[in-house]
Amino acid sequence: MTHSDGGADAPAPEEVPSPRINPHIPHPARIYDYLLGGKDHFASDRKAAEALIEVSPGTREGVRAHRAFLGRAVGYLAAEAGITQFLDIGTGIPTQDNTHTIAQKVVPEARVAYVDNDPIVLVHGRALLTGDPAGLTDMIEADLRQPEKILADPAVRRVIDFTRPVAVILAGVMHFITDEEDPYGLVEQLKVAVPSGSHLLLSHITLDFADQVRREDFTKPYDNSTAPMVPRTYDETLRFFEGWDLVEPGLVEVVTWRPDLDEYQEEIPGGHAWAYGGLAVKP
Repeated sequence: MTHSDGGADAPAPEEVPSPRINPHIPHPARIYDYLLGGKDHFASDRKAAEALIEVSPGTREGVRAHRAFLGRAVGYLAAEAGITQFLDIGTGIPTQDNTHTIAQKVVPEARVAYVDNDPIVLVHGRALLTGDPAGLTDMIEADLRQPEKILADPAVRRVIDFTRPVAVILAGVMHFITDEEDPYGLVEQLKVAVPSGSHLLLSHITLDFADQVRREDFTKPYDNSTAPMVPRTYDETLRFFEGWDLVEPGLVEVVTWRPDLDEYQEEIPGGHAWAYGGLAVKP
């Protein structure tokens, strides 16, 4: 299998079953891939995604707005903040404008460690190794719920020098961590492990802009998936950045975080992307 925006000969997931991939259980990474217009998903993922669209007709456009925010934030980190190391956790299935692609356009020697726990993501992640030869890119199998293993992983250590500033990227992943799994404690372990000058890039699904939607209706498509959906409020999302200094404009809806005037802005049915995004620096 190849990168999800690879050639037309790339086989569909149904053609390459793996004993570690259950096509009957929806997975957030594959649902996201479907919403982005990718081709690496199963019927169960498509069904869950369509259920989301039924609840929120702007889901597809919101997901693309979410992705565009990630691109702008990574561009800022590489071009303005001087960051050359990126630890991207819960990266999802490779698509256009991945972290290493954006960062290495600005800083060819940028180093990116992608971390994910989904086998289908890891299969496609091998294509990520085709970054700029001046830099270094690797895909590591690990779970956000075990940050100590991520931080100690030899492959991560080969890519990331934790004595120098690092951008920790948690884009669209924390809303798959339940309160019982201690989301704030997990993020805190990552924050403690990096030095002053490091950045935290985080985005999170919210229902703050959707008073008309019942939480249980929105989260239901994920009830039978590999990870439930946990929308959080502004204050709950802001808490992830505690102790660090937010970069202007702070924690805002993803479409309003340093919008690129040259970037095509899709009209989102309902008017909102239903996601907060922010970037903060460690003092």
